[in-house]
Amino acid sequence: MDLAALLPLVIKASIVLIVLGLGLNASWQDATHLFRNPGLLIRSVLAMNVIMPLVVAGLVVAFDLPIAVKIALVALAISPVPPILPKKELKAGGDAPYAIGLLVAIAALAIVTVPITFTAFARVFERTGAIGPLAVAKIMATSIFAPLAIGMALHHWAPVLAAKIARPVGILGTLLLVVSALPLAVAFWPDIRALIGNGTVLIIAAMGSIGLGIGHLLGGPRPDDRTVLALSTASRHPAVALAVAASATGTTGSRPELAAVLLYLIVAGLVSVPYVVWRKRQSIASHSSATLATRNLK
Repeated sequence: MDLAALLPLVIKASIVLIVLGLGLNASWQDATHLFRNPGLLIRSVLAMNVIMPLVVAGLVVAFDLPIAVKIALVALAISPVPPILPKKELKAGGDAPYAIGLLVAIAALAIVTVPITFTAFARVFERTGAIGPLAVAKIMATSIFAPLAIGMALHHWAPVLAAKIARPVGILGTLLLVVSALPLAVAFWPDIRALIGNGTVLIIAAMGSIGLGIGHLLGGPRPDDRTVLALSTASRHPAVALAVAASATGTTGSRPELAAVLLYLIVAGLVSVPYVVWRKRQSIASHSSATLATRNLK
């Protein structure tokens, strides 16, 4: 097996380990958190599945971007939460039950929303192709549902073991992701570089920034919820996006679309850094104030 065939397998394995590590610290109540909070669920769906796709549609219509970039951005906009995002959200001070619940809820809804939204966009932009619920369900099952369920089962039935291995499993998954993603980025750098300098980076940065703003505004009164929804609205599942792009182009593994998705992951990640730093500081300050207030009461 050559490196080109091995890297995707290692990336998939790393994502499985990261989600498994997340599940080892999660419960059924965390996974179903959003289904028991319909108001927050509605705002989350509105931000991620309605407003953000409409914003991206406006951007791709308003600006003269390469067709591969337009397809990639629309595909990303209608895709669910990336499986590795909750870990980042928790580090930024996000609420754990909401981060995990949003991952589960949006992934489950994506089985229906992605095909429907894809069909609507295909008609508007006069594209052919289709993506079925089964294709989306397969990605969700392998990258989110299965590893998360295994982790939660261990958390419930073997809590001591789960607590012991959760951190090492998560670290191993992160290391594997970095080790496998870097060669992929290097291999596609010529394609990525071809997209730089024609306004694509600015549009992607605007898309990421707008996503952060939309999620933050619709996150509700709790600051921790705002952090989670902001990052989730700005970040999307790359595997689903590539499947959508492949359906739109009638090809599999098209380099221009993959390069555009990778460029979005890089730029959106950089755009989110100031927001993450700000939210982390806000979270630390809030928890410090709460602790001080508790001590004063005593």
